[in-house]
Amino acid sequence: MIKMSKGKLYIVPTPIGNLKDITLRAIEVLNSVDIIAAEDTRQTLKLTNHYNIKKQLISYHQHNEYGKSNNLIEILQEGKEIALVSDAGTPGISDPGSVIIKKCIDNNIDFEVLPGATASITALVYSGMDTSKFMFLGFIPKSNKEKKELIEEIKERKETLIFYEAPHRLINTLEFLKDNLGERRISLCRELTKLHEEIIRTTISDSLEYYKKNSPKGEYVLILEGKSQQEIEMEEKEKWQDLSIEEHIMMYMEEGLNKKEAIKSTAKDRRLSKSEVYKFSINIHKE
Repeated sequence: MIKMSKGKLYIVPTPIGNLKDITLRAIEVLNSVDIIAAEDTRQTLKLTNHYNIKKQLISYHQHNEYGKSNNLIEILQEGKEIALVSDAGTPGISDPGSVIIKKCIDNNIDFEVLPGATASITALVYSGMDTSKFMFLGFIPKSNKEKKELIEEIKERKETLIFYEAPHRLINTLEFLKDNLGERRISLCRELTKLHEEIIRTTISDSLEYYKKNSPKGEYVLILEGKSQQEIEMEEKEKWQDLSIEEHIMMYMEEGLNKKEAIKSTAKDRRLSKSEVYKFSINIHKE
């Protein structure tokens, strides 16, 4: 009996708005596979019709991906090839995909990830903020408990922060960020690559004022400034601005610095010479 070889899964990014933003390789793969597994078959049909791709479409979305993944694995084990697509962007990034990928790894089934469109990187570059270090966080959770956990995770991060948000939740999200992170620069990118694409570079407060007058429309990518050096310096200053120079030195010593290091740090904070600060340390004997 001839043993049938296993098939292959292709993770295929699709345009995030403009149908022209698809790679030649993606079109080639979609034309070559046996089946296309789609987050929304109606949405994918618009793409396949546009490029005259005639393939069987099956549904694979967040509500059925666990059960459907097993079906896809069986199809792959029969030797067929499947392309997985989401409505827009790269499957597995805030869209279904990670479950079937893990199952392919567990079952030693070959898969290939094609490069392509993703809203997060497009918006990050549009924002003009620091791109050397950034943190993608997807959608902000709905429950208060998870929101508190999120703030604890990100409040001290210096990296640029990236979120996705739906229009009906945008104002609440901006209020949440303002209440917990204070004033920061933010870029709000909506309807990326589409006819009504809009990029607003502003502050959290000004964006709140704007969207309370103008109803949010379309899907958003929020690019939020990380904790700035100025913010860090202000917080540091708040720790000592009401202290005397002697108390300031003692504060650093209580944090574990020796006397010499505490004098140096105090002098730096207050922009004084070390010799001037040293005079206030003469009566401090704690080491």
